[in-house]
Amino acid sequence: MSNDSPSHGRRRVRLARGVSPWLVPTAAAAAVSAVLARRSRPWLLAAAPLTALTGAMVWFFRDPEREPGDGLVLSPADGVVQSIDPQPDGRTRVAIFMSPLNVHVNRAPAEGTVTSMRHVPGGFRPAFDKDSDQNERVVWHLATPIGDLELVQIAGAVARRIVPYLGVGAKVAQGQRIGLIRFGSRVDIYLPEGIAPAVSVGQRTTAGVTRIDRG
Repeated sequence: MSNDSPSHGRRRVRLARGVSPWLVPTAAAAAVSAVLARRSRPWLLAAAPLTALTGAMVWFFRDPEREPGDGLVLSPADGVVQSIDPQPDGRTRVAIFMSPLNVHVNRAPAEGTVTSMRHVPGGFRPAFDKDSDQNERVVWHLATPIGDLELVQIAGAVARRIVPYLGVGAKVAQGQRIGLIRFGSRVDIYLPEGIAPAVSVGQRTTAGVTRIDRG
């Protein structure tokens, strides 16, 4: 298993992988403008908002350590359950809306092996829109002890980049980090036939902690 699997007893918070293209230029601009502001007060007009933006991005891209919860299927995302929809093939789709206030690192809902990972181009509707499942997305399939488990990372109106951390063939531990969606977005998980959801619409979830299946 990857050494990125969840660790018990630690509460360290780090920054998510894949944030450098966003954070580094902003932090550099904030640092330069702060230095220039010492020489010329008008630069304060740039330094103040850039420093605030850097702080906001550091908070947004936080990636806290988690102790995994109990259950066959754990939530892949922090957020709120937006919908629970039975599918024609007997599966159940649980859609989780991630606001800009949530941690945006997604985690494996169950242990297993990545059997496929496919990027699908699409639109950029707001993640809470009912048609947002046609947005740009990354579709994962995991071979798990309960069968094939499908997970879909969906980009929102602002989120223009999904950053997978793993590739096909990777073995994952339950609760392990699998990728990042930058800014507001949505994650769908398809429970296999015979697996009932334990969550309800409007319920808040924590990635790698909240149990999704009823057992």
